[in-house]
Amino acid sequence: MALLEAGTAGHVAGASHPGVALGVSRPASFSDFGGKAAQYEAHSVIYYEGDPAKRLYELVKGTVMLYKLLPDGRRQVVEVLRPGDIFGLAGGEEYDCTSETLTDAEVHEIDLRQVERSDELQRTLTKCLTNQMRVLHEHAVLLGRKSAVERVASFFLHLVPERGGAGCIGPRDEADDGYDLHLHMTRQEIADYLGLTIETVSRVVSDLKRRGVIRVEKADKIHLNKVCSLCQMTGMH
Repeated sequence: MALLEAGTAGHVAGASHPGVALGVSRPASFSDFGGKAAQYEAHSVIYYEGDPAKRLYELVKGTVMLYKLLPDGRRQVVEVLRPGDIFGLAGGEEYDCTSETLTDAEVHEIDLRQVERSDELQRTLTKCLTNQMRVLHEHAVLLGRKSAVERVASFFLHLVPERGGAGCIGPRDEADDGYDLHLHMTRQEIADYLGLTIETVSRVVSDLKRRGVIRVEKADKIHLNKVCSLCQMTGMH
């Protein structure tokens, strides 16, 4: 899930999906099908809820959030996207949510009519969207059943590559299981993503700090003192 840049202990690196190993063919990208590259500054709207759905988008660099607004102005962030994620797929003729960059971002755009004409592109979309559906199912559980502490812990853990869940590789060094997170989401944006108030998010962060689970170095930089300890607080154990 402005999200963040995440790095291993001692440094902060760009947040992205794990790299492809040497000798392994990389997943197909919209650029392979003639996708047009576009650059966006941080907090730029790519499309609004209700705009005509004419294109699909693949996030290449940066972070994008998808959100819906209620008539009274309340906002629910429904998904936070990372490089490799595809968005803009609508069930009708209009986009059902708003997409906004949280950082400077690069996306590849492709016309929906091209998708309809390409079987290979449709197969690529199916693989990507199946994985994103799994992430949305996990988020539904978070919103419906997890406590405030479990939600914040799950959010932080989601930002640590290859940790948590069935594919967790465990700590590389039992004596140093720390991890740096550089957050690009504001406390309000995190609250809107987790279905909490900003006051609750701040209270949980302070509680995790008091317990020694995290160290808050700046408003946008948090150090996880021990990833395994945080994982135990996600409600998945």
